[in-house]
Amino acid sequence: MPPFVLDERLARDSESILKLGLCDLRLAKDSRWPWLVLVPQRPDVSEIFDLTPLDQAVLTFEQVTVGAALKKATGAEKINIAAIGNIVRQLHVHVVARFENDPNWPGPIWGFGQPVPYDEQAFQDMKNRILEAFQ
Repeated sequence: MPPFVLDERLARDSESILKLGLCDLRLAKDSRWPWLVLVPQRPDVSEIFDLTPLDQAVLTFEQVTVGAALKKATGAEKINIAAIGNIVRQLHVHVVARFENDPNWPGPIWGFGQPVPYDEQAFQDMKNRILEAFQ
């Protein structure tokens, strides 16, 4: 089996904050939304159905766990979970906290405006809030 290699766009646009059983949990560098990305650590996988049945179950569990932690960390009104992958084909799942006053509520976040990077302290603060919510 070939080794797992993270897509360069995911590496550029997010930072790893926690390794889960299956996925690398990554925090997106766009501060407009608290935005996490789950990347299953499996090579050459572009669709959920490409995973083994056990990995599919683990991915579902990790999505639910991460969504609940993100809601706890942010107080979000809605958590959006989606595996779109039209541009970045490597399987990854977006978990995004949404609020009625966010930049594109109630529309989707993809393709809306330009990313707004975190300053270093704000990124660390968000990372810490999310990690604390897992406890």
